[in-house]
Amino acid sequence: MSDLFSDAAATRAHAVAPLPQRVRPRMLDELVGQTDVLGPGAALRRAIEEGRAPSMILHGPPGVGKTTIARIVAEASSAAFEELSAVSARVDDVRAVLARARDRLGGNGVRTLLFIDEIHRFDKRQQDSVLHAVEEGLVTLIGATTENPYFEVNQALLSRCTVIELEPLTPEELLQVLERGAAALDAAVSSDVATEIARRAGGDARTALQTLELAWETATTAGEELSVAHVEDVARKRPLRYDRAGDRHYDLASALIKSMRGSDPDATVYYLAAMLEGGEDPRFLARRIVIAASEDVGNADPRALLVAVAAAQAVEHVGLPEAQLNLAQAAIYVARAPKSNASARAIWQARADVRREGIAPPPAMLRDAHYRGSAARGHGEGYVSPHDDPGRAGLDHLPDGLRGRAYYVPSSNGEEAETAHDDQHG
Repeated sequence: MSDLFSDAAATRAHAVAPLPQRVRPRMLDELVGQTDVLGPGAALRRAIEEGRAPSMILHGPPGVGKTTIARIVAEASSAAFEELSAVSARVDDVRAVLARARDRLGGNGVRTLLFIDEIHRFDKRQQDSVLHAVEEGLVTLIGATTENPYFEVNQALLSRCTVIELEPLTPEELLQVLERGAAALDAAVSSDVATEIARRAGGDARTALQTLELAWETATTAGEELSVAHVEDVARKRPLRYDRAGDRHYDLASALIKSMRGSDPDATVYYLAAMLEGGEDPRFLARRIVIAASEDVGNADPRALLVAVAAAQAVEHVGLPEAQLNLAQAAIYVARAPKSNASARAIWQARADVRREGIAPPPAMLRDAHYRGSAARGHGEGYVSPHDDPGRAGLDHLPDGLRGRAYYVPSSNGEEAETAHDDQHG
């Protein structure tokens, strides 16, 4: 009798479950997206279909199929599926799962797939608790994380797993997901509505389906035809995927820096906006702009550093949201300025020489001669200020043994072009 009630409860639970749960793919052929790693002929797909999937870490943003893939792997390998959430699971919970896995394997030869959601939240001790089970083959581990596993998962466990990076779904892929959701709801969804939902979902299939379901319920309750207005009502803000200490932070910071270096003001201000909307510390952004002003512009336009430093000071005095104006002005100035890394290369090369060869003493004529007895040591001998003799300007002041080395080589851009011309014709 209890089995009958359990079956009935499971059937009814599925019927009233949220739409993303009801249309969750059960087979690889039903999975939308991730064709690079799970498309026809892909090595991982063949391994899953043949029941020999390795332990793996699925890394990607929300709503791209991490849990779905784990369940498909378990089904394809005829393994028992055990699921833990790293947010709430304790070491004792892990040990209980491993004990059941050992009983299954010893009792009837059934393998166990252990799915750990948000595995990046497991501390080292918790990660170590599954390490030996994975190493021995007692369980096949699938960990899911929205964070870069190379930052968050310890090396010992990482080395025993295949890292799979999953990508956000494209708008076209989201339209496929929405078509499936509309069929499950028996809803009439126009192409305009589906396109608007896909645009707002941010590559997240779960968000797309939740938006569709809520918009459909809203329209149905009001006795209206589903429209873009209903979508706008239930999805007022596009989900922003950003982390101030992980992958997205570093990827967008890199894009901002390279856009300024690449003289693309439009991309520069876009990545600046993305990081501000994601909650990035404006002082971090100001520091990156100040660095770029010297590293990538330098003396091709010395005013870039003045503008960047002024923006950094404005951030401290004004704060957000108004400081976005100062940051945008400075970032765009740096992006549009002529480029030169001559100053940066000069200090990098000079420091490399010092590290390799040690600190060479300056020539005697350049040494401190202000104290009694310095003249007897030859300090300052032969030195003539270029103020007194302009012909002394431009002499080689490097230490003996380094004479003739050129660290600063002006570029042919901006104001440095004039310097380079003067050096050639001086």
